[in-house]
Amino acid sequence: MTLYIGREASKLWKRICAETTTEINLLVDNWKYLLAGLVCQYIHGLAARGVHYLHRPGPTLQDLGFMLLPELGQDKAYMSETLFTFIFLSFFLWTFHPFILKSKKIYTVLVWCRVLSFLVFSQMLRILTFYSTQLPGPNYHCREGSKLATLPRPHSAVEVLFINCISVVGCLRLSRAS
Repeated sequence: MTLYIGREASKLWKRICAETTTEINLLVDNWKYLLAGLVCQYIHGLAARGVHYLHRPGPTLQDLGFMLLPELGQDKAYMSETLFTFIFLSFFLWTFHPFILKSKKIYTVLVWCRVLSFLVFSQMLRILTFYSTQLPGPNYHCREGSKLATLPRPHSAVEVLFINCISVVGCLRLSRAS
């Protein structure tokens, strides 16, 4: 039994090494696309924050979708965050399955190039739509009376460029304080 496990382990190690070599070669060829996709993700974050500065809370508009499927509420927001995290992590881990399983050939770098190119296109359209429409948001943090409905304006250009990093650091500080 030990010999069989040892032989399978060496095959697995060879497969992982072969996949890693292939993925590195693909990464060398496609790093510009991946970097452009990540930069566009950053731009999307800046744009979302910018529209948050422009947001003026107002009365919640009637929405058939919210009538048919009401919101969970602030006390159950963890449910949607947990579901999103599970789906995202499952997809992320799935993209690495060719390293271990013998299946139809897909390459992790190429999957991420396609995912990021789709996200770039989708998020550019999203940026156009949320800058062209200034409707009051239905989410609880966008409603009248919420402390987060409007954000204070940035003090400098540096703060604008690093606003996503500042938000992450601020969230980390809040989590450590509590």
